[in-house]
Amino acid sequence: MSDQTLFLAVFLGSKDNPRMKTWLALSEEERRAREREGIAAWGAWVDKHKAAIVEMGGPLGKTKNVSEQGIKDVTNALAAFTVVRSTSHDEAARIFEGHPHFTVFPGESIDVMPVLPIPHM
Repeated sequence: MSDQTLFLAVFLGSKDNPRMKTWLALSEEERRAREREGIAAWGAWVDKHKAAIVEMGGPLGKTKNVSEQGIKDVTNALAAFTVVRSTSHDEAARIFEGHPHFTVFPGESIDVMPVLPIPHM
């Protein structure tokens, strides 16, 4: 049995974030240049941490909320996700320090949480 645990990293960002407003105010040419820079930086991050990445994940689209009241369209701050394997929660979080999500792109933060085992029924 492995001494490593799975961790879900959820990338967060909102349209109300001042960094997003600044990003959207860039000219299309400036934004495309920053996007190229960000994609290259993200690729370098992936290369550096590929041994820990279990599921690359990806960007998240529009959200449907399902509840007892039915299904409705909602807005939230969830932007993307990745799953990594690590020996500790702190080590898993450190993988995302200085990530391009917020150093190049206008993302706000990344939440990292352990994926817990399903209780036996």
